Amino acid sequence: MDSVHAISSAYNASSFTTGGSLWHSKRSTKNIYYTSCCDSKASQYKRKTQIEYNPLMFKQSRLKNHYKWIEGESTNEECNKKYVGKAISRPYSDSETEDSNSNNFFVSIKKFMVAFYWFCYPYTVIGRTLSTVSASLFAVEKLSDISPLFFIGLLQALVPHIFMDIYINGVNQLFDLEIDKINKPYLPLASGQISFTTGVIIVASSLTLSFGLAWIIGSWPLIWSIVSCFLLWTAYSINVPLLRWKSHPLLAAMTIFATWTFIFPITFFAHMQSFVLKRATMFPKSMIFAVVFMGFYSLGIALFKDIPDIDGDKTFGIQSFSARFGQKRVFWICVSLFEMAFGVAVVAALTSSSPLIKIVTGLGHGVLGWILWYQAKSVDLSSKASIGSFYMLVWKLLYVAYFLLPLIR
Repeated sequence: MDSVHAISSAYNASSFTTGGSLWHSKRSTKNIYYTSCCDSKASQYKRKTQIEYNPLMFKQSRLKNHYKWIEGESTNEECNKKYVGKAISRPYSDSETEDSNSNNFFVSIKKFMVAFYWFCYPYTVIGRTLSTVSASLFAVEKLSDISPLFFIGLLQALVPHIFMDIYINGVNQLFDLEIDKINKPYLPLASGQISFTTGVIIVASSLTLSFGLAWIIGSWPLIWSIVSCFLLWTAYSINVPLLRWKSHPLLAAMTIFATWTFIFPITFFAHMQSFVLKRATMFPKSMIFAVVFMGFYSLGIALFKDIPDIDGDKTFGIQSFSARFGQKRVFWICVSLFEMAFGVAVVAALTSSSPLIKIVTGLGHGVLGWILWYQAKSVDLSSKASIGSFYMLVWKLLYVAYFLLPLIR
């Protein structure tokens, strides 16, 4: 009777209360009944207690508990057994700690790589990469020119400029940190995903690698391209006297216009033509049309990119064209510039000597222009999401145009 009451008070099991009270009766005729009842309930209680305690082994954050059951001495019947749950704590084993640290390390690396991807402004990197491929294809005069030598030369132009892209986009974010907290709080620096110190290290490393690789390759058109981009975009972004050109609408637009219209296509073409293929630098008709096309298109991009940033620009005194003349007016000026660029491409296609090229490039650029016009009519200028979606469309249409322009011969 005493042992049963001990079980009842230790675990507060209501199911044993009735059994414990029955033991107060001293009727010898029912001893067998109560003995079997106790056997059954004790075994049920043991199973129940083990089930209840086992999940706790998995709920501890840093410790795991295992339970040691101690069987007491029986004084009357074999059924009178006392079970006491004793929790013994122990730390994770070395292998478990190492696995946890390894998982945390890989999660941190993954998060950093995602943040770094957005830190690089991937749409501009893709656009500049395709401009390199497109300009290099202008140097191809026959199919045999597309050789391993051609692809080596293409890589020579691509890799240093990828690091220069990271520098340009990174230094702009470093000096625009406070503005981006208003205009683009999702960016890695503005949101705190990448610290300011880490951003400085990325920018400085990328600049060093860009200059070092260009110098090792030894192509003067490539070196001039890297130096020109560095000078223009440093002046565009850094906040020192006489610079910070992005705060002056005309200088900001001219920086983008000069880079995308002249520096990229001309230096990439010259690198492939003179340094890789060892030919005299003579610009073909298609190259001239491409420069005119990019003149209109890059100017449209230069004006459009500030439309969603009007709030932050006004707060920090940056008098962009959108802040001065209003979003709606600047928006439709940009759309007109994009359509003029596609119009130039259609005219260039009609001058081609090949009927197939006329159809493919002329119809292709016509469709691109129609898509842009159709989507422009549905843009909500009061929504940053709507403006941003259209801006991404502008870049995607440029990607397609970069593949069509080299076909014009």
